[in-house]
Amino acid sequence: MTQTVPTPILGHTLRRAVFFLLVTLTTLIALGLMASAFHSNGLSPMEFLLLLLYAILFSWICVSFWTAFMGFIAILLGRDRWAISRQPGTPPDPTAPLPRTAILMPIYNEDSERVFAGLRAIHQSLADTGQLDGFDFFILSDTRDPEVWVEEELRWQDMVRALDGKGRIFYRNRPENTSRKSGNLEDFCTRWGGHYRYMIVLDADSLMQGATLVEMVRLMELHPKVALIQTPPIPVNRESLFARILQFASSIYGRMFTAGLNYWQLGESNYWGHNAIIRIQPFLDHCGLPKLPGREPFGGDILSHDFVEAALLRRAGWEVWLAYDLEGSYEEIPPTLIDYAKRDRRWCQGNLQHLRLAFSHGFNALSRLHFLMGVMSYAASPLWLLFLIATGVEAFIQAQHRQVYFFGENWIPVWPVSFAVEMTTVLLVTLTMLFLPKLLALLLLLKDGRLLRAYGGLVGASLSVALETAFSVLTAPVLMLFQTKFVVAILMRRAVGWPPQQRGDHMTSFREAALTHGFQTLLGVIAGVLSYIYVPAFFWWFTPVLLGLMLAIPVSILSSSMALGRQSRQLGLFLTPEESEPPAVLRYLDENLQESEPVLPALQGTPVNRFIQALTDPYVNALHRSLLPEREPPGKRRQHYLEGLIHQLEEEGPDSLSPAQRRDLIADPETLLRLHALFWSRPPANAGLLP
Repeated sequence: MTQTVPTPILGHTLRRAVFFLLVTLTTLIALGLMASAFHSNGLSPMEFLLLLLYAILFSWICVSFWTAFMGFIAILLGRDRWAISRQPGTPPDPTAPLPRTAILMPIYNEDSERVFAGLRAIHQSLADTGQLDGFDFFILSDTRDPEVWVEEELRWQDMVRALDGKGRIFYRNRPENTSRKSGNLEDFCTRWGGHYRYMIVLDADSLMQGATLVEMVRLMELHPKVALIQTPPIPVNRESLFARILQFASSIYGRMFTAGLNYWQLGESNYWGHNAIIRIQPFLDHCGLPKLPGREPFGGDILSHDFVEAALLRRAGWEVWLAYDLEGSYEEIPPTLIDYAKRDRRWCQGNLQHLRLAFSHGFNALSRLHFLMGVMSYAASPLWLLFLIATGVEAFIQAQHRQVYFFGENWIPVWPVSFAVEMTTVLLVTLTMLFLPKLLALLLLLKDGRLLRAYGGLVGASLSVALETAFSVLTAPVLMLFQTKFVVAILMRRAVGWPPQQRGDHMTSFREAALTHGFQTLLGVIAGVLSYIYVPAFFWWFTPVLLGLMLAIPVSILSSSMALGRQSRQLGLFLTPEESEPPAVLRYLDENLQESEPVLPALQGTPVNRFIQALTDPYVNALHRSLLPEREPPGKRRQHYLEGLIHQLEEEGPDSLSPAQRRDLIADPETLLRLHALFWSRPPANAGLLP
């Protein structure tokens, strides 16, 4: 008896077949043009290397191009029949309330004021929907810094009081931050996950509209086979010129790329670690992450856990979707080129770990492709650098060959075959694949007049696209060298650790820029001089790369300027809909940061040393002790260690203690109570005034 294949499976298979066929054919055509431009008497080793590198890099460009093109078609037509938001699903009981959902905010040494202002904005936006009772908030802290730890507790208590959030807004600080963020989420799931059907995972800089959160839960209820829905977060709120350019680029191009990703990924999409809703039970059942064998950077904890968790859910038969058309999801990005590169360094190690997982047992083909794409997002930079070097070497070799026009007794010259047409075609095809998506994104604005006005009108949006393109050309060589350096360092087994991110706007100093970009500038000058002297024809093709390197210092400094960022906004450049017409959650955040007065007396007045406040202020001391987890009494060795810290504090004052030692003192309830009595009886000379 023949079994009929369900229509969705046929449709999904056909889509992917079309997509990957287009990628393959485009790559083969470009590769054929490239090969025809080389000598007909066989390939030299250098030419073979160039062909191999070009095949890898151009296929990577093709995946990006056809993803954007499919997204362009989907948005142009105004619908995608297979989008998760358009599928009918299985309606739940209409009389039943939405299941309780946990909103999780994992944090690690973050700016507490910004974190809780963002959570309040989300809370206010949810209240506007009338569905607030269906959601609980959890602040899951892995913070090690004792100052930030106490600040978090006070901000949490202030939020609970201000919003009447007792029993709905929770805070905990883990004694040990085992397995980083993935361990933080695992701790929540094992302790409290049984009380909730879904969890919505945020990042420290995440913001989400209340209506978006409610819609995410509704979609999960409609589709019981779906384990995870990822929303595309839009960058917002930064004022530096660098960040505003990236916010504009992500906003105007991002919706096209995410629609294209949904076109071929469908129910086997990926997870980006935040701004996503997850069905807790399958996450608990299937997403336990093992430690990789060996030592860091390729062994140990899996850093980019999100890709792996999505693959594990897909392996277990669950669906993972990218809700590309679900708006109201936001994040904040690093404000400067240097900070952006530092964040890339953290991600690079995690993505390169995926090379081991891509060939592990049990994952399906699309999951393996996701792993390889994660690797390629960073491996592409050293491959481009190698391609540029190989091209320069080949150009130098060709320049050394003297052309021979007369052979033997021939009196008629034999002219060399010109491959200028083929090489020009290869270049034009490559540039088209790189830059046409920008034009397509601009064309999509013509379909929606309101959206076009939000981007500054046709003139403003077109000029912004042109300037963003020029900026991306200038910064691409710099990022290429950064990422190449990161890949090489990781291959040499230098682990990155887990440093906190720099999120707030700030200006890059000349000293910082010179120290960071000095070698890149020198490299650009040397490469420019050598190519101009020995291969002048290659020099002119190489100028965009050289300019990017030689101008790295001034571009890095100027692009970090908040004054230039504000001025560009006044001129109508790099505008986004979130700037032109801010949604309610962004307005709430701005109000909370600018106008909100703390309810808690301990947060009012002049900022104080939070460590000292935890020891001296009766309320802060009691609050902190009440939030400490239950633990076994310390052993003798631990008791002697804490006793020594107490004597050091008495004799030399708080400034003599390291942050880790301060944390140890306030992490033990009995020691904390003893220190409270000590400070009120005889405080150290440099402890500051008692409250």
